[in-house]
Amino acid sequence: MFKGKVLLITGGTGSFGNAVLRRFLNSDVTEIRIFSRDEKKQDDMRHELSSPKVKFYIGDVRDFNSINTAMRGADYVFCAAALKQVPSCEFYPLEAVRTNVLGVENTLNAAIENEVRNVIVLSTDKAVYPINAMGMSKALMEKVAIAKARSLGDKARPTICVTRYGNVMASRGSVIPLFVSQIKANKPITITDPNMTRFMMSLDDAVNLVLFAFKNGVAGDTFVQKAPAATIGQLAGVLKKVFQSSNEVRIIGTRHGEKKHESLLNREEMVRSVDLHEYYRVPSDMRGLNYEKFFEKGEDRISEHQDYTSENTYRLSDEELRDMLLKLDPIQQELRSWGKS
Repeated sequence: MFKGKVLLITGGTGSFGNAVLRRFLNSDVTEIRIFSRDEKKQDDMRHELSSPKVKFYIGDVRDFNSINTAMRGADYVFCAAALKQVPSCEFYPLEAVRTNVLGVENTLNAAIENEVRNVIVLSTDKAVYPINAMGMSKALMEKVAIAKARSLGDKARPTICVTRYGNVMASRGSVIPLFVSQIKANKPITITDPNMTRFMMSLDDAVNLVLFAFKNGVAGDTFVQKAPAATIGQLAGVLKKVFQSSNEVRIIGTRHGEKKHESLLNREEMVRSVDLHEYYRVPSDMRGLNYEKFFEKGEDRISEHQDYTSENTYRLSDEELRDMLLKLDPIQQELRSWGKS
């Protein structure tokens, strides 16, 4: 489906954008467009790749004209531009809204204007029962995307879908690079709560989820990959074993806006979800603004379902978590630099 096509990745210099780029670099796509506002990272990518297939666009999703220019002639869009660090968004919530909500609306409007085939909007588990500004902005982003899909209808272009995923291991700003840097510097490993649980998935898993959504999505769908989980205390302990370190583990308490457990699907979504073995598909609620339906007919199955959370999903053993960590390129690179691989 991607042969001879043009891909646009917003936020293309981030962890996810890099993973998508490398997945498609040697495929038969005609062109991959990297759209971001970070000229330094774009320049680094340009020199590293030296590929005529990759085109770079400086711009910001907050500016409709810049994203609209990059969108012309594109077939598929990965919407990955986001402010995603929880503490930063807590202190600057309007900045999260400007990028995560208004920026995505600009991207979707540009995709509609240019009749793009498919758009996948990347979301996060923090959008489910959000307690922090980042999660709230992502939850509203999902609503904007689904509302756009509803207004366009099933047959129109583009097909707009949402993918929601948990903690992407070793992504920029995540806890694994922090723990590794603390181990390397022989500093205490700082843990907020050792019993806090998080979903564990690799960047490749995240890319596979998006590709699955491209191939199988209907307008307004939300896709979630089933993912295992681990506690933060377990993660720190396994990393210590991987790097053969004796660093002290220090519990510092939860940060601004942190949850103890994460949710990938709430109970109301689980009622509507379709189990696709490795994934859940949640069709959008296509009911209109006829409020009689809301007063006359409810949904009695909701009370029979549970949320899908990092607490009730499959819990990794130490050995399984170790195997997942050792498959990560950043971990292998660090081990080689230490001569421990």
